[in-house]
Amino acid sequence: MAKELTSREENYSQWYNDLVVKADLAENSAVRGCMVIKPYGYAIWEKMHDVLDRMFKQTGHQNAYFPLFIPKSFLSREAEHVEGFAKECAVVTHHRLMNDPNGEGVVVDPSAKLEEELIVRPTSETIIWNTYKNWITSWRDLPILVNQWANVVRWEMRTRLFLRTAEFLWQEGHTAHATAAEAIEEATKMVNVYADFARNYMAVPVIVGHKSESERFAGAIDTLCIEAMMQDGKALQAGTSHFLGQNFDKAFDVQFANKEGNLEYVWATSWGVSTRLMGALIMAHSDNNGLVLPPKLAPIHVVMVPIFKTEEEHNAIVAKMEEMKKEIEAKGYTVKIDDRDNLRPGFKFAEWELKGVPSRIAIGPRDLAAGTLELARRDTLTKETVEEAGIGEKIAALMDEIQENIYKKAFDFRESHTIKVDTWEEFKEKIEQGYFLLCHWDGTAETEAKIQEETKATIRCIPTDSFVVEEEGKCVYSGRPSSRRVVFAKAY
Repeated sequence: MAKELTSREENYSQWYNDLVVKADLAENSAVRGCMVIKPYGYAIWEKMHDVLDRMFKQTGHQNAYFPLFIPKSFLSREAEHVEGFAKECAVVTHHRLMNDPNGEGVVVDPSAKLEEELIVRPTSETIIWNTYKNWITSWRDLPILVNQWANVVRWEMRTRLFLRTAEFLWQEGHTAHATAAEAIEEATKMVNVYADFARNYMAVPVIVGHKSESERFAGAIDTLCIEAMMQDGKALQAGTSHFLGQNFDKAFDVQFANKEGNLEYVWATSWGVSTRLMGALIMAHSDNNGLVLPPKLAPIHVVMVPIFKTEEEHNAIVAKMEEMKKEIEAKGYTVKIDDRDNLRPGFKFAEWELKGVPSRIAIGPRDLAAGTLELARRDTLTKETVEEAGIGEKIAALMDEIQENIYKKAFDFRESHTIKVDTWEEFKEKIEQGYFLLCHWDGTAETEAKIQEETKATIRCIPTDSFVVEEEGKCVYSGRPSSRRVVFAKAY
């Protein structure tokens, strides 16, 4: 089955599309630009959701839910915000259909025009800050630390499953604070929560940093991000956290009485990750045989495949597997016994490799007699014969080893594909070869735009970790003085 994939070397983009579909993660829907997330893909997203939700609650946040529809007038209250999202907005103008009097199906009932058009949320800052106005009157009401899990709509013309679709799933945190310092601390805390999740659960070595002014979220004073390198050398923005200053609360007149009884505007943040994380997970680790899933996010940790000729052998092997299954599950890992009798073992091996299950156990009659089993691992595609005794402990140790190995492989790849570049000629050469380039930049939007225009590379972030970038130098493009390096790359 895995051979049906286009190879990464032949066509990386097609390899990705093939893998998403053939591994049963998602498929295109009848609505152009939208996707159906299939049960196996959704199981991975659920694990992401559950881990992140726990991390948010550990940092004091609570979940709430806000409307899908936003009055059009709300969006226009914050000028930068509306400008940033206007081209992507889906607009509801009518609320009823009627039978076409000309007999050509159903049409919009012209008498059912909405008094005010509604925007299908592309993000929820405006509707949430209109709500917070009712929640906040005093310093005692602060901080508000709220997150919502939701879907959003951003009308994209060019789409790709998980990476860019017209509708996607995400979480968006929206917090209100009494001081700028508290809000900045919150934005920093949450981008580091994302980094922790990416590194320790997704096994993706991300860079934390600030976005340049031109790359910031529409309406933000500062945007922090985590940037990940995919196996083709391109960057993927995997999460963002924004210090919004007082832009939205001034737009919606959200004030509080401080301890002295004086009115002040509150300070705001927002932060979010989406099903784009699924794309990052796929492209950071997978190979020409299919998915490679880190155990901490794998829906199935161990698949067991019985190998037999007679019904007697089958029954004895499956009975042993049931015993082992209980022992492994007692350690907190999920096990599937693939007992389908209409498929050859080799086909099953290829199918579970394609789906990225971290380990596989095969047992035949000789193994059963000897008290052994064949244990294969997905990350290295190696296998060995081991004693069946203590299988629970062996699997627990193996899962930790696989998680660490997947991270190390991705980290080593990023390190070998990240270089310092000081000349424009070298920049143009290396950016085409799939590298993160650490370069001096003069800090101007003009230079940033020129570099993007000539190479399609953008400033992914101004790093705050991962690399030492504070040093004097000259801009790689303009030659003007620069005090630090930034990360340039082509990006999804």
